[in-house]
Parts: sequence; structure tokens; C-alpha cells
Amino acid sequence: MPNTVNTRIDIFRALKAFVEAAELGSFHQVATAQGISPQAVSKSIRQLEQHLGVRLFHRTTHKNSLTDEGERLYETTRLHLGELTGALGRIQQVATDDEGTIRITAPPALGRRLLVPLIAEYQDTHPGIEVELLFEERFTDLVASRVDVGFRAGTAPEGQLVSRQLFPLQLITCAAPAYLQRSGWPTTPDQLWQHRCTGFRHPDTGRLFPWEFLMDGEIVYRDIPAIFCTNDGETEFCAVLEGIAIGLLDSVSAAPVLREGRLVPLLCEHVSPRMGLHIYYPPRSNMPRRIGRFIDFAMARLSQRRDCQLSIDELRTLHQAGTQGIKPTGRHFLS
Repeated sequence: MPNTVNTRIDIFRALKAFVEAAELGSFHQVATAQGISPQAVSKSIRQLEQHLGVRLFHRTTHKNSLTDEGERLYETTRLHLGELTGALGRIQQVATDDEGTIRITAPPALGRRLLVPLIAEYQDTHPGIEVELLFEERFTDLVASRVDVGFRAGTAPEGQLVSRQLFPLQLITCAAPAYLQRSGWPTTPDQLWQHRCTGFRHPDTGRLFPWEFLMDGEIVYRDIPAIFCTNDGETEFCAVLEGIAIGLLDSVSAAPVLREGRLVPLLCEHVSPRMGLHIYYPPRSNMPRRIGRFIDFAMARLSQRRDCQLSIDELRTLHQAGTQGIKPTGRHFLS
């Protein structure tokens, strides 16, 4: 049996023409119904007969009637062909309508803070859309995980993907006022060794991520000892907020509480701007409209977010307000 995609499509069309010819009794009426020529209908059914190796119609000048083999094929295919045609139509409808499921992946902290409100806004105007939001710290293989859209903090994802940076993501050294009252604060990155610090473990390797700083126009990395480490960004954020230690936090998590005075930015001159929040997805060829529309919506909304970033002047102002009356040096916790 032929096995190319084009041949399968021709057989489906030939079966459809065959069933209609069996019901209408005339190739001419089939041609009128399908908007094609009678010769095209006759050729399609003749190809089907050649493919099956049997005659399906007794042909006369005025009417075509089914052979015994044609009767058996008609009884076998007419119901199933109708179900298949309906199923194909429904799939095409879902692909073009604002209905169906969108599967999204993101890191937990960023997903809760940015995507849950975004999805709520989108579903308000697209009530037929269902969303599965899957939280993972590691990079997600969209194809293997059957995910439609991914969001990731850091550098742009690699591979056969479309990736767009939505906005820069700063890494800010932060501490709670209670920690500063108790221990003072470092004035250079190297003084972090004198303080209690948090650490974030890589979800794949288990190794602690190095801290990164902007120094003399370049990004430098420091392996800072941790008295509290975790593999969950939200947990690290909570530990810093509770005054357990100094932490290196992303600006999406830190910006609101820095502005509220619940955390204080440190080492403001050394904030790393290397990272970004990225959206990534497979190439848009044959992408269902619901997914393409969500991607456009997310890019438009998130690329306009300015509240997730702090200028150097704002960081300095918040630092001065949070450290007034506190000495910058503290006792050595790790010596």
C-alpha cells in the first residue's frame, strides 16, 4: 500500500468522493457539490479502484451503481468517514478559535509573581482558554515535556527555539533591616566572607551558584560560603526577608520589598545587569492561534514592566534610607 503523506490525503479525498457518488448516484452531482469537474471526480474514484484492485461502480451513460465490492466498501466507510471528517473539522476549529489548553513552564518565584496575574488577565478576555502552569527551576525541553511556552530567567535559551528577552533582570545584594541592625553590612563584595549569606543550589548539579557582580565594567563571580542554602528561589527570598542572612536576589522578587523598606539593597554599584527574563517557544509554523495570541499578549504586557527594575539612583536612595544610623561593618561570623 502506498505510504506517502500525499497519497494518504488523496485516498481520503477519493473515499469522500466515492461515498458521495454512492449516495447521489452521479459523478456529475458530486462534482457540483464539491465545486470540481466531473472528470476530476471520475479520476479520483478510478485511482481508488486501482489502489484497491477492484471495481466499485457499474458505469452507464445515465447512472452509476455500486458493485458488490462497492456496496461493502460503502457500508464500511460511510459512518467512519463522517466521524473522521467531523473530527478533522473540530481540530481545525480549535486551532483557529480561542479555545483549548496552553501549557506554560516557568521558575516558581517568577511564575507566581508575574505569570499568575498575567494569566488571570488573559483568561478574563479569553474564557475558553485553559492553562497548565508547570513550575521548574531547570530549563524545560518544550518538545519532550509537551509544553507550548516557556519563561526563564538568565541568559537566552539555546536550541531550535524562538527566544525573546522581555526585560533585564538585575541581581541585587539584599538584607533585612534586622540583619543590618545586628551585623552591619559589607561595603565591597569581598567583605561578604565576613557575613552570613544564603546560597542557591543548581537544580541539576546540586552545586551552589556563584554570586556575580559588576566590577570595573566586567562581570565577576565569587563563591560565597552559605550558612543557609536551598534549591528554591522563593525559600531563599523568605530566608533573607526573615533576617537569617544576606542574599543575592533577582529584581522581580526584591523590587517590591525594597521599595517598602522590608529589605535594603547593598553593594549598589556592583549590581549585575547580565541576566534577563526570556520567553521562548517553538517556531510559529502551524502554531495554534490561541498560543500565538497568548505569546503576543505576554510579550506586550511584560516588556512594559518597569516596576521590576531599579535605577542606580533609586538603589542608592533606598540603601541610604535603610542604613541610617547603622555602622557598615559587623563582627565576623565565618572567621
